[in-house]
Amino acid sequence: MTDAPPDLSTLSFEAALSELEKIVARLEQGQVPLEESIAIYQRGEALKARCDELLKRAEARVETITVGADGTPTGLRPLDPQ
Repeated sequence: MTDAPPDLSTLSFEAALSELEKIVARLEQGQVPLEESIAIYQRGEALKARCDELLKRAEARVETITVGADGTPTGLRPLDPQ
């Protein structure tokens, strides 16, 4: 990785996941020098945290449509009320 990686706070879930998958593939090949392995592993941990954060935000916004006895929509409620 010669170019500076993008700022995590600007990455979408899809972009962060894609970069994380590339890091995993590189590490699985086992041909990355130790120092670079450590650096990309750390980047991978940060990407994982970003994905987790974005998923939690999305889950908080997901709602379920409630329906009345006749099957017509009556409103919304949180998907997983706590």
